[in-house]
Formats: sequence, structure tokens, C-alpha cells
Amino acid sequence: MAEPTFKALVVRETEGGRFERAIESRRVSELPDGEVLVRVVYSSLNYKDALSATGHKGVSRNFPHTPGIDAAGIVAASSDERFGEGDEVIVTSYDLGMGTAGGFGQYVRVPADWVLPRPDGLSLRESMILGTAGFTAALGLHKLQEGGVMPGAGEVLVTGSTGGVGSLAVAIFSRAGHRVVAATGKNDAHDWLRALGASEVVGRDAVDDHSDRPLLKSRWSAVMDTVGGNVLATALRSTVYDGGVACCGLVASPELNTSVYPFILRGVTLYGVDSAQCPMPLRGRLWQQLAGDWKPGGLENVARECDLDGVSVEIDTILAGRQRGRVLVNVQG
Repeated sequence: MAEPTFKALVVRETEGGRFERAIESRRVSELPDGEVLVRVVYSSLNYKDALSATGHKGVSRNFPHTPGIDAAGIVAASSDERFGEGDEVIVTSYDLGMGTAGGFGQYVRVPADWVLPRPDGLSLRESMILGTAGFTAALGLHKLQEGGVMPGAGEVLVTGSTGGVGSLAVAIFSRAGHRVVAATGKNDAHDWLRALGASEVVGRDAVDDHSDRPLLKSRWSAVMDTVGGNVLATALRSTVYDGGVACCGLVASPELNTSVYPFILRGVTLYGVDSAQCPMPLRGRLWQQLAGDWKPGGLENVARECDLDGVSVEIDTILAGRQRGRVLVNVQG
């Protein structure tokens, strides 16, 4: 009897060093080793997925490869007693979609330690509208609040606010009780950002200072920065005394040119936010928060849906900087 096949987006490197992507048929036996086999129902598109799909060797080194750092679905088989056939689970981060075949395939097989039971309060669909982007925003919020930045302390700036992490940070921080100021260069997104929870929307120029002043007028009690570069440097120079800045992205630039003055004169703390290696106990607690007190209302307004055949077009869109909110991938559709 022939082994059943499933569909997956596969990225291949050509002899000329170019990378091509197409929907192909794969077999479960071709998946890497792991204790849990998951039939993927939903995934989502992240900037890291787009880099993987274009052959960025800082993300994925071995090809052919199936990207997708997010997956939510149903356990098809498990050799680990923590999970049984039919369980609804989510898998995000670790090596999924980077060195391990990811969520842009209808099945993934992963180590049991990467798998999290779907928390009550979130459907599989909602969990992937959030995905790594929402989890990253929640991790940034956690670090800032652990550092003492609590609701009512002042304004919280979110940069890159129309992107995946940024838009969900607006919604999640607002839901948690913070007064959010969203920064964007997209003039047509202001009403959308206010609907997500932003109290105010400012242009990109307002948070991208190119003067040589070591400190700027203090305004932000905290910052969730998703873009890096000079915007991050500006945020550090304009954060209030004892405030915090959480950094998780580099779409503007990986470089950071600043001075020590924000740190030694205002006591500003810079938090690095990395969701990939977040320990499972904290990961589980934050997903419970996202299913409870931090769950944004109107999650569907943050996302648009595509199937596997539509992912390639969406990859081009996110790489061109035109993505708004989240792209939910209906893997079985």
C-alpha cells in the first residue's frame, strides 16, 4: 500500500544559487525525527518565514526546506505520554521552520518538548492569528512589566505598528491597560490602529530623530520596538527615567548607534526579546495570558487568510514592506 502524501511549500536551491518555491507532495517518512506528529490546520506568515523562503542562510541553511515557524493542529501520532491522538496543540519557535520542516506543510513532526497544549480560551485559528508575533509581543510586555512598567505609568510607544508583532503589540498592550501610541509611516492605517487599541498614532518621522543630541525630551514610559536601527536609538533617547525599551526586530536595520547617556543618566533598561528559545514554563504562562486577560478583542480584524497556494504572494508582500497585520495560513484549505 502506497504511503499517503501531503502538500507542503518547498523551497529549493538551484544550481545558479537562486531559490525557488513551489507546492509539492511529500511523505510523512520524509519528515525529521520527533516524538509528536501533528496534522497542521493553521499556520501564519512571519518575516522570518519570508527570509527562510528566499534562502537567507542566517535563518535556514539546508535546502530543500519547508518554512513556517508557527503551526497549530491535531496530534496524529505520539510516542510521548504527554500527548495523545486527537489533542489540539500549538508549536511555535525553537527550530521549527528554520532547520526543521515547518508549518507550511500539512504535517510536522517535532520533539515533544516543543509542543504546547492549546490553551482554553483560544481556538486553533486564534492561536495562529497570534502565533509567534503575538507571543513575541506578550514576551516584550512581560519583560517590561517585570521591570516595573505597569499600566498607568505613562505612554507606551509601539514602532512598526502595522506589522505582525507591532499590530498585535498595540492590541495586547492596550488590552493589558497601557496607553499605547502607535508609530507608522502608513497614513492610511491610522483608523485601523485606533480600532486595535491605539490611543494616538504618530508618523514615523516623530520617532526617527537624526540629530546628534545624546538625549531627547523624555516621553515614553516604555517602548516596544520592532524595527531597530535609528528608530530604536531614538526610542532610547526619549524614554523617561527608569523606563524600559523592549527590542525584537531589525526590519529597518540591525545596527544600533547610540551613547551610554540614556542608561547612565536616566536609568533606561534595554530588553532583548527572543521568542525562539523562551523556556517552556514561561512560554506556557504567556500563552495562558494570551488566552485570558491579554487576549485582544476583534482578533479577526488583525488578519487576512490565505491557503498554501497563496503563501508565495504573501511572502513577496511582506518582503516589500506592504504587510498590514497578520496573514493566517489555512494549511488544509
